[in-house]
Amino acid sequence: MKNPTADIRITPNGRSSDRSVDQLVRPGLRRNPRRAHLLVSEVLGKHIPIDPAVVTEAADTLADLVRAAVGDSDVDVLGFAETATGLGHGVAAHLDAHCYLHSTRRDVPGTEVFAEFQEGHSHATDHRLLPTSPSVLSTQLPLVLVDDEISTGRTALEAVRSIHAVSPRTHYVVASLVDMRAPEHHAESSSVAAELGVVIDSVSLAQGNVALGADLIESVLALPEPEYNPVGPRPGRVTRVDAHWPATVPDGGRHGFLASDATSFDAAASAVADVVAESLDTSRPVIVLGHEELMHLPLRLASALQDRGHPALYQTTTRSPAYVLDDPGYPLRRGFRFLAPEAGEAEARYVYNASGPEGAQIVLVVDEPADTAALFDPAGAAHTIAASGSDVMVVVVRGADPVALTMSRRALPLTGPAFGSYAPHEVTWLLKDLSAVALEADITEREKLIQEGSAHYAESLPVEYQPDAAYRELFDNVLHDSASRLALAVGTVTELVLAERGHDIVLASLARAGTPVGILMRRWAFEMHGLELPHYAVSIVRDRGIDAVALRYLADHHDSRSVVFVDGWTGKGAIARELSAALTAFDGAEFNDDLAVLADPGHCARTYGTRDDFLIASACLNSTVSGLVSRTVLNSELIRDGDFHGAKYYAELAEADVSNYLLDTVSAQFAGVRDQAVTAAKTVERSDRTPSWSGWASVEKVREEFGISHVNFVKPGVGETTRVLLRRVPWRVLVRDANAPEHRHIRMLAEARGVPVTEVPDLAYSCMGLIKDVT
Repeated sequence: MKNPTADIRITPNGRSSDRSVDQLVRPGLRRNPRRAHLLVSEVLGKHIPIDPAVVTEAADTLADLVRAAVGDSDVDVLGFAETATGLGHGVAAHLDAHCYLHSTRRDVPGTEVFAEFQEGHSHATDHRLLPTSPSVLSTQLPLVLVDDEISTGRTALEAVRSIHAVSPRTHYVVASLVDMRAPEHHAESSSVAAELGVVIDSVSLAQGNVALGADLIESVLALPEPEYNPVGPRPGRVTRVDAHWPATVPDGGRHGFLASDATSFDAAASAVADVVAESLDTSRPVIVLGHEELMHLPLRLASALQDRGHPALYQTTTRSPAYVLDDPGYPLRRGFRFLAPEAGEAEARYVYNASGPEGAQIVLVVDEPADTAALFDPAGAAHTIAASGSDVMVVVVRGADPVALTMSRRALPLTGPAFGSYAPHEVTWLLKDLSAVALEADITEREKLIQEGSAHYAESLPVEYQPDAAYRELFDNVLHDSASRLALAVGTVTELVLAERGHDIVLASLARAGTPVGILMRRWAFEMHGLELPHYAVSIVRDRGIDAVALRYLADHHDSRSVVFVDGWTGKGAIARELSAALTAFDGAEFNDDLAVLADPGHCARTYGTRDDFLIASACLNSTVSGLVSRTVLNSELIRDGDFHGAKYYAELAEADVSNYLLDTVSAQFAGVRDQAVTAAKTVERSDRTPSWSGWASVEKVREEFGISHVNFVKPGVGETTRVLLRRVPWRVLVRDANAPEHRHIRMLAEARGVPVTEVPDLAYSCMGLIKDVT
């Protein structure tokens, strides 16, 4: 019988890796009147069992090509079911992608379809996207669409159209192992990009063409029925292992896999490998079979078994009926056809080859929906494969529960550039993204509602004040003049924290004034001690406390006793008191309430860089010096049970952003003040640092002298006075020295807003801002 693959000619015409297209794929056959051929990958681990390291290397190489296309940007990644779910996950893992999601053909009760599209030539054509929430994908990031093979590119373009309709972005990258498109297909991609007003790039390990004989489809359809399900002299043994999996850790990308899930996934996968390894015969090699879309976890299991001394190969089952032919050089020498294990699925499932070294054990990995009677039926996967003579161990991984996963993701950590202009490694924001919500209110009207008690200041946002060019020039001068002093304070407080709390700590800055300080402390720890300290930004609201959901997140991911809370400065000490009370009341974890601040003019903290009331440049501006992130929001209409407190990302202010300029300017002074900082930290450590709360007493004195109704209308210190002028309704500014350089910017702001400045020589702080009573 003639082998029709002779009518399939694969011609290389380019490569971006060390393999050409004819080294990456081999021609196979399928009895499909729409497309009678398939390209069988040598590196994917779908139809052919291969070393898991080969699969990982191919994904890593493809990810490197994606990185060249997107630059330093973070990305979201989408993998196509079923063949590329594992490849896509590997690409996402190598890129440390913000989110990985794969399409699915499985019905999942209780989930909502985010988007769907069709694949014209596939045996199973429907693709659905079922993320736990649309917010797991960021419209601010490039989307990388990963498939093993691009033949015409139309499936990818259908996916781009579908996703762009509900989650538009400006940049898409189509990534594949092999790209077999003809010139007209490339033109079609360019046309769609122009239509949508986006960039669609393409990367692949190798490029080529496929030429098909004119009668290929007829030749394949005329072939005799393929012989599935080989039977050995005696059947192998079927055993079962149940592996625990945490309900809130995704076992793959069907409902979205976040960068923050990786650590928990690694731990869970390692635990599964331990259970499986204990049940295996250590003298025999292993073939790990994933089940259809469940590809990445079995791949990781195969790699882990290799690490534990078991020679292991990897491949997966499939929905696709390919033609089996026991012919030398043909890639699908034997095949198995069996009942679909999932309830309600009528079509058969397949696995090809499933062969390896003599005596290899088969480890079939399935998730909970596939754990049915059909799986162990005589015509099911386990016994059909075992009939060939191989022992089959069925590993049932009771994966993430979609409902539990959805609930756990009500609070999703955020990082730049999807949220904020700080680099993702510098800070993780434990906040809910409210960027699409109109929260800004007229300053005067907002102040009136706050003072009347009909609204809380955290329920809305002031309009972001944008200073003029003269003020921006003043900021530049202030930063230049004070950078060394700021660096010394950063070094002092960081050295003090490391000396008292050790090196295994986690920084939790109070958003947003504390966040630049937290990043600078993290940079000092790395530059001076080689420490990579985790850093989170959390919300705390006066009279409402610290974000309890954020505290729970910190306690779940770290030793709560290692968390160091960080703020920019103290005023009268209201936030320090709020923090202490909230941590005492928090149930279920022990936190240390010792607040570390850059400046403590109010004498409210025992861990500080200085107690001078001097100008911290980050106090001069709003979001444009704080990663383009707003003040935090706590609004019951937007923040539900289980949500982090919220904030907005003002991406539209990027041209005015000086957040990283400030960080880099101060960091550049670190080396020059290192010795001073070490000495200063030791001096502070030996001193009596007991908070005297003298700042509160001085605020009470001013309140009485000026007839102010409430202590909250008095904001002491340079930082707090600046805030009054930027986002409240100021009544008056008090200064100790009318010409002091540390509050030049305050005098300029006061003049711009028509606010009188009064000199009070015996003032405890260099200045105070008094809020106007508008009731």
